[in-house]
Amino acid sequence: MAIAGGFRRYLAGRYMRFGIFCVTLYIPVNFKMMKRIVVLYVILALAVSCGGRGTAKRAAAAPVAPQAPVSFREPAEYTYRVKAVYPHDTGAYTQGLFWLDGYLYEGTGQNGRSELRRVEPATGRVLQRVGLERKYFGEGIAYLGGKIYQLTWVAGRAFVYDAEDFRPLRSFVYDGEGWGLTTDGEYLYMSDGSDKIYVRDAENFGVVRTLQVTAKGRRVRRSVPVTFRGAPVQLLNELEWIEGRIWANLYLYDQVVVIDPQTGEVTGVVDFEGLQEPSDRTPETDVFNGIAYDAASGDIYVTGKNWNKLYKVEIFEKEKGEE
Repeated sequence: MAIAGGFRRYLAGRYMRFGIFCVTLYIPVNFKMMKRIVVLYVILALAVSCGGRGTAKRAAAAPVAPQAPVSFREPAEYTYRVKAVYPHDTGAYTQGLFWLDGYLYEGTGQNGRSELRRVEPATGRVLQRVGLERKYFGEGIAYLGGKIYQLTWVAGRAFVYDAEDFRPLRSFVYDGEGWGLTTDGEYLYMSDGSDKIYVRDAENFGVVRTLQVTAKGRRVRRSVPVTFRGAPVQLLNELEWIEGRIWANLYLYDQVVVIDPQTGEVTGVVDFEGLQEPSDRTPETDVFNGIAYDAASGDIYVTGKNWNKLYKVEIFEKEKGEE
């Protein structure tokens, strides 16, 4: 029995490490295969739990004082309704998106193709653009105080432009990767693909404080599923500030998490599954990414990397029992 239990623990550890390895290195694995691995891991984990009970019974255990039950609040679950559809440039590898004075501003990625753009929403026409040097892979963008800030992925450099004419003003150096960027009107909020959001001073790009994002529930899908309450939520990508909350794309998934900026807790999950029609996909079509909010109208716009459409959506809470 001890040998069998040890073997089960060994297998469970191997499969769990494989899943985490794939997520950490962003290996493009087959998702059906990953689902099978996750299911197998769960089965093995249960087997480990069951296998260890006999040993636990034989061991002399010290009495444990009963603990008060911990109350967890699960995130609210939301879905969407498409209100309007607009054209989107399939050459735009969308990394950042925001709405300002009737226009969409878009930051695109890929070395040699990274740009900052002003876009006419109704037509998708690019009205103004400025490109980055080939060595830079553009990432998230945000507007604050008449300036536009643009991150780069692995170069550790953020660029600042005049919001009117896209004239370069200055740049900042930072540690680590740059993914998403948004603002509350005073500070910049930056993601790096981990479970952390960095609050930065717009004047010097210094870190003011750091949020660790957690979900007290089981509603956030990840390659290694969140099964323990309070577990960190990683792969935070493009960010948007909406009514006092941070909305964050989850890289590789059609989901957006709604984050309390004071605590880092996920208070809601918006499921955008099925947004893009299969007929709209091409070999160049990449993942869902990009959230823009028009505070004046309350409208929310979403798209994806190299998608052919931009969607204006209405968000509402799912009914109980609805998948």
